[in-house]
Amino acid sequence: MLGLNLEETRVYREAEEQGERKLVLRLLNRRVGEIPEPLKTQIKALSREQLEALAEALLDFSTLADLQGWLQSQARG
Repeated sequence: MLGLNLEETRVYREAEEQGERKLVLRLLNRRVGEIPEPLKTQIKALSREQLEALAEALLDFSTLADLQGWLQSQARG
């Protein structure tokens, strides 16, 4: 109609990324239990690439310590 590709808009990308973060947090809650707020804050600050890597890595997590270790490794770069 106007030649806009909805998937290319900033608002669409941000909404999609927010949905991905919510899904990863839900999966983490199910996998390792309730996620403390400081860790949620760290997860919300991850780049999209890091978030995708976390989505894969969480399949190997069995404890909250696994998540903490993964987040620390990301902070070190």
